[in-house]
Amino acid sequence: MSTATILQHLKKHGQLRDAEIAQALGLGLGVVRTSLDALSASGEIACCNVTRYNDGKPVQEILCRMSGYVPPAAPGRKPKS
Repeated sequence: MSTATILQHLKKHGQLRDAEIAQALGLGLGVVRTSLDALSASGEIACCNVTRYNDGKPVQEILCRMSGYVPPAAPGRKPKS
């Protein structure tokens, strides 16, 4: 269940960190990371490891997005070339 929920959340919100997904969906970080590993292995999402620094302390996170998904263009006027 959590993999489908995570896929829908990524499709709706775009590129997110694992901590953001866990907080938004109310899931544990371990559950989210396990689901992200499974989704990445199946090729449904693309992931990379990132290091953020909070008050000088390194925090390892996973940044992920949908594979091959291009969000629709925003409505409104487009810039002229």
